[in-house]
Amino acid sequence: MPMTQLSLKEIFSATMVLFAVIDIVGSIPIIISLRQKVGHIQSSKATMVAGAIMITFLFLGETILQYLGVDINSFAVAGSFVLFFLALEMILGLSLFKDEEPKTASIVPIAFPLIAGAGTMTTIVSIRAEFAVVNIIIAIILNCILVYIVLKTAPWIERKLGSSGINVLRKVFGIICMAIAVKLFSENAKMLFQ
Repeated sequence: MPMTQLSLKEIFSATMVLFAVIDIVGSIPIIISLRQKVGHIQSSKATMVAGAIMITFLFLGETILQYLGVDINSFAVAGSFVLFFLALEMILGLSLFKDEEPKTASIVPIAFPLIAGAGTMTTIVSIRAEFAVVNIIIAIILNCILVYIVLKTAPWIERKLGSSGINVLRKVFGIICMAIAVKLFSENAKMLFQ
């Protein structure tokens, strides 16, 4: 696939795939609960770091994993565990991930692994075989704009939904998040044992 062949169809497809995997709308409950813990989230910083991680991984992802002796399937399985425990937090109201430095919440866990997590990185490496690099970069930028809007409007969304609405949303998206984790695990675990 040529690196510079612009295609609206590819941009749209790559944007939709990444939007589904990043699932920033589904992350609203996590963002709101983090905001309540740390008081403030730097939306622009989180968005820029996530975008930089995704673009870096687009070019260096496979090389980094090969250098570390990790294949894509193992990486995806590890990502599925992180996603699974995040989902458990959302559904059961547990607190499994302890943030020792709350001031870092903009980068960890929002930029990584919430936005640019293992699922996103695995997807970026996978779609590189299908789409031109320039179209994937545009798709990443479009998703970063959407992420920024959601991060900025999270307090407004919180006010509109109220605490009971947030709790319902958290549990619903927790189940969706768990389903994605199980799918990611089942698709990649069988590859490890072949």
